[in-house]
Amino acid sequence: MSKSMSRKEKALKTLAVYFTRNGCIRWADLDARGKLGYNKYKKGYEVRLVAQDEKEMAELEKALKAAGFRHGKPYPKNRQTIIPIYGREQVERFVEEVEAYAG
Repeated sequence: MSKSMSRKEKALKTLAVYFTRNGCIRWADLDARGKLGYNKYKKGYEVRLVAQDEKEMAELEKALKAAGFRHGKPYPKNRQTIIPIYGREQVERFVEEVEAYAG
């Protein structure tokens, strides 16, 4: 990374690396929500980033903070830790800002 990169740009680059490795996005199905109603269809917008160990977890949390994203409570899944980012605005901003750094 060049020295001219800002802290936020470095953070977005880090997020792009982790996301392209094995992250995913869930988009809300507004048709299903309309048909089933909110009480039955509660799946919303979410980005999932995967940390394979404590070092990656710390790096991801630091990058998320530097890039201005609020994340949900990390949870274990398949011997890894998922760090979720919830909400339509945050997911759309994540896609817009991180996509530029994804190779």
